[in-house]
Amino acid sequence: MITGRILTPSGWINGAMTFDQRIGSIGYDSGASGALTILPGFIDLHVHGAAGTDIMEGGDAGAVVARTHARHGTTSLLGTTLTAREPAIRRALSGLAGVIAERPVGGARMLGVHLEGPFLNIHRLGAQPPDVVVASLAQIQALNAIAPIRVLTMAPEVPGHLELIPALRDMGIRVQIGHSAGTYDDGVAALNAGATGFTHLYNGMTGTGHHDPGMAAAALAHAEYAEIIPDLQHVQPGAIRAALRAIPRLYGVTDATSATGMPDGEYALGTQRVFKCQGCVRLATGSLAGSVLTMDQALRNFVGLGLDLADASNRLSRYPADYLGETQRGRLEPGAWADIVVLDQDLRPVAVYVEGQAIPIPATPAP
Repeated sequence: MITGRILTPSGWINGAMTFDQRIGSIGYDSGASGALTILPGFIDLHVHGAAGTDIMEGGDAGAVVARTHARHGTTSLLGTTLTAREPAIRRALSGLAGVIAERPVGGARMLGVHLEGPFLNIHRLGAQPPDVVVASLAQIQALNAIAPIRVLTMAPEVPGHLELIPALRDMGIRVQIGHSAGTYDDGVAALNAGATGFTHLYNGMTGTGHHDPGMAAAALAHAEYAEIIPDLQHVQPGAIRAALRAIPRLYGVTDATSATGMPDGEYALGTQRVFKCQGCVRLATGSLAGSVLTMDQALRNFVGLGLDLADASNRLSRYPADYLGETQRGRLEPGAWADIVVLDQDLRPVAVYVEGQAIPIPATPAP
């Protein structure tokens, strides 16, 4: 049992919550203190790495990433790939398959794969390697047979991609528009075909020019869901605020790399070399290349932008759960998985539970 100020789907209560693997009961407790805040565990749908480890390495990389992010309140996540040649993608998915099938001790639950590439526009790669290909249904089905693809990023303007979206939707894959040089009309067409979201909004896509609206403008005008990186470097606060007003279920992701939780230095992002310095990750050219963000810092950043705590929590837990159709995660209510983060008055995790299991939190936060 834990007590404190609990965020339930109906609002805040000062109370007590009982749980084992799942939540048993939540009720008012006159003796409960408001010193601790109890939120649903964070759900990160875009994670490339942490602790010097990159998902593309395959093997036990997914377990290392799941354990590292769990210490920051992430209770479930999607292992996210990069553009690469197919053997490298298969190796990464093979490594993730075991972590998806069996949650690592002390780690977050891996809900599946976010396949970010190789079905991108070569003119909007960002930090992605140039090994792009045109998607085929047979190729995606083969990759999905190795590990379940829950989210797939695609540039819909690439010939042949738009026509694939309905079949991918029927497979249960959420198609996201990203790394795209497409126009506003391309974005609307993709949404009408069954695409459901946008990958790291504003980044890796055409913009919002008022005479020549691009993919970001399509998101602001039409999207119900989109992911955004709230590290305050990929997107400036004013643009985040505009997206918050425009997109009802805008949700935060980390786009975290192997440099997350590590000192400044050189790290891997797939086949790319990236450099962590002054709280961000860049290619040798100076371009941003993922982040070192953690979800607890994303919460603090959202609150710092003026969101109330319940709204900030929803954008890191409930909305990503809803986007995936995970009805028993991302909320604190009887019967839901006991995925819980307990925060002190500075909104820093003091306890994390994944499906009821307590996660060890270092006494001194990682750099």
